[in-house]
Amino acid sequence: MGFYRIAVLPGDGIGPEVMAEALKVLRAMEGAFPGLTLECKQYPTGARCYEETGTDLPAETLDACRAADAILFGSAGLPDIRFPDGTEIAPQLTLRFVLDLYAGVRPIKRYAGVPPVLAGDPAIDYVILRENTEGLYASRGGGIRVGDQVAVDSMIITRAGTERIVRYAFRLAQTRHGAPADGKRRVTCVDKANVLKSMAFFRQIFDEVAREFSGIQTDHVYVDAMTLYMVQRPLRFDVVVAENMFGDIISDLAAGTIGGMGLAPSADVGDTYGVFQPSHGTAPDIAGKGIANPIAQILSAGMMLEWLGERKQDEQARAAAKAIEAAVEATLLDRRFHTADLGGSASTRAVGDAVAAQIGKR
Repeated sequence: MGFYRIAVLPGDGIGPEVMAEALKVLRAMEGAFPGLTLECKQYPTGARCYEETGTDLPAETLDACRAADAILFGSAGLPDIRFPDGTEIAPQLTLRFVLDLYAGVRPIKRYAGVPPVLAGDPAIDYVILRENTEGLYASRGGGIRVGDQVAVDSMIITRAGTERIVRYAFRLAQTRHGAPADGKRRVTCVDKANVLKSMAFFRQIFDEVAREFSGIQTDHVYVDAMTLYMVQRPLRFDVVVAENMFGDIISDLAAGTIGGMGLAPSADVGDTYGVFQPSHGTAPDIAGKGIANPIAQILSAGMMLEWLGERKQDEQARAAAKAIEAAVEATLLDRRFHTADLGGSASTRAVGDAVAAQIGKR
């Protein structure tokens, strides 16, 4: 039997609301897959935690994350609660560095029941891989500011960091079915190699690693052109790999092309630990109204099970992950369960109930 300890970090804003629905779905999954048991314990983190305790990631929470088999994260940070340097509370970023979660995995997939955003492109299905531990974000907390006149952050690109994320991208491509447009397994390098030495280095290492994977096509796109191609020809993409900041930006645009951030799950994984959370933020403007879309959080829980299944060679966990995605797809086909961001009027709770019910029909 698969027994897994899950550290649950609901966070701020709509985080606790969407997390409640993901946990509801996981409980339904346990009923459908008796060979799986999840011990889910909640721990404090985020902006309210910082306001109340002086830390956004208490030692108890971090210890629990290290001891857990996986971490299910909601959303953290609020615009009116900031660190003394003016930056927002973001324990999810801290976890990426502390736990060495170098691969930011952002699936970009349009589900059939969601109204199309791009005419004629119902089959969008690719994955963005964002390097998580260096790039421009490596300056977080370490940038330099001189009075009110100058501020500097540095882009950090290392050979070791780039090699591992690029290899992750090619290995992921080996497991997929290729780009929807032509069925070709393809890894696209997104950079700004025509301007920045750091990005030219990133591309150089990409090309070196690519030679290890002769059966997979490669492609290079400057990040500014990428924002156009993601709208004009998204079906050409299979796996996309980018530096930290660029990956952050194009992930949000990609989510917009499939219906919005409420449908965009993510995983931040390394060789030992994994954090699974929706790509969206805390949305304080709708917090407490019961209208947030929980699908991204639910799909993130599914990604967690898939990751556990791969790491532990647990076929039940893999099957449960597929069951969650199938339940989400079936739920989205019924527009009664579309929340406001999708043009509907369903409540957060109603969507969670519907997905859980679909799992119960297995």
